[in-house]
Amino acid sequence: MENKQSTEQDSLKAIVALCKRRGFIYPGSDLYGGFANTYSYGPYGVELKKNIKDLWWKRFVQFREDMVGLDGPILLHPRAWEASGHVEGFNDALIDCKSCKSRFRVDHLIESTLKMDVEGLSVNQLNEIVQKHQLSCPKCEAKDWTEARYFNLMFTTKVSKTSQNENDGIAYLRPETAQAIFLDFKNIIDTVRVQVPFGVGQIGKAFRNEITPGNFIFRVIEFEQMEIEYFIPPQGWEEYFEKWLKEMQSWCDEIGLEKSNLTLFEHPKEKLSHYSKRTVDIMYKFPFGVQELYGLAYRTNFDLTRHSEFAKAKIEYTDPKTNEKWIPHVIEPTFGLDRTILAILCQAYEEETLPDGETRTVLHLPAKLAPVKAAIFPLMKKENLTAKARTLYEELRNHWNVQYDEMGAIGKRYRRHDEIGTPFCITIDYDTLENNTVTIRDRDTMKQERVEIENVAAYIFSRLK
Repeated sequence: MENKQSTEQDSLKAIVALCKRRGFIYPGSDLYGGFANTYSYGPYGVELKKNIKDLWWKRFVQFREDMVGLDGPILLHPRAWEASGHVEGFNDALIDCKSCKSRFRVDHLIESTLKMDVEGLSVNQLNEIVQKHQLSCPKCEAKDWTEARYFNLMFTTKVSKTSQNENDGIAYLRPETAQAIFLDFKNIIDTVRVQVPFGVGQIGKAFRNEITPGNFIFRVIEFEQMEIEYFIPPQGWEEYFEKWLKEMQSWCDEIGLEKSNLTLFEHPKEKLSHYSKRTVDIMYKFPFGVQELYGLAYRTNFDLTRHSEFAKAKIEYTDPKTNEKWIPHVIEPTFGLDRTILAILCQAYEEETLPDGETRTVLHLPAKLAPVKAAIFPLMKKENLTAKARTLYEELRNHWNVQYDEMGAIGKRYRRHDEIGTPFCITIDYDTLENNTVTIRDRDTMKQERVEIENVAAYIFSRLK
């Protein structure tokens, strides 16, 4: 069992190393030795990220008549977070090891060590369990703990420039993107021709001061969400819930996640969030274990009702058929973008042993998500070959992100592009000068075929569907 876990962790380390070596993801503030649990998406990582966001937006917003988009602000009125319950209830209990200074969520510490369900226990009860069972620190095995205390996960900032009171002007970096949609619900129905049921899609940053972030980009303090709030009538939520669950599973299939790595987790009723009547998570088998990838929640009409109360404003929808007024209920599909990227990288990464005994590292990324769609190689740095290669490169870059590469032997160029997941490598050789055909090499099979140069764009288009 330990060997299996060690092998799985090693696979994550290999992916992390590849991401830095090939310009996908860098440690944040690397120049200064890093800044814990922050990351930069490098030249290839940002292309992969953009391709995922574009595909998601087309599928869930642009191609649906019942969807519109929004780009809400990171800073919302502080009262919004009181209404949502985040100021009062968005807390975890943390505990520190006095010996090594490591910090842990005390409920996770107890659950992982004692296999005990501590849901709903007070911080005093958690402290008693730690003391009674003399729990050891997972890092240094010491048993010297601070008292557990509550810790709000929202980052605060100051927006007031003149106030003398240190508590005035406090604002929060949003811990989720959903609330901006609820705050603008009335604006949307007043200005855009939409009728319930309809949804609002949004892609944006959120921030959580996590106590125990980690596992690369799985849990970080600054992350990006692709989220939908789908507004429905007060009755019949079950049908909408099931439809969205199927849509989310279909999305997993579209981005190449194998069904064998995916499972569903139904939240027990006693552990549901305060706003939820039903929540189902789509779980993915990461190298560090099966963890939440996406979530689907039925939020009832909690959010709009609370904002109506706190803002002292009417937030209602008038049914055009019956003229009845009611507050819409909400189905919420949430897609973590960073976790999507990590799952795709884990799915795509392979160290393959070739027939000659050589090992090649390859990212089997879906072609439509690959950062670079094609690489164009002149066989040698000869003027007649490079000129032909440059002409093809200029043509293809009108459609996709492609690269011109003339550095090193062809074999090394192939390996370089295998590692960044480029689906097609196109070589211009001396036969090209004779008959206007090129060699296109497939990343996954490594098979090569001759294609007329005027048909290369059409060939790639056909393979990206």
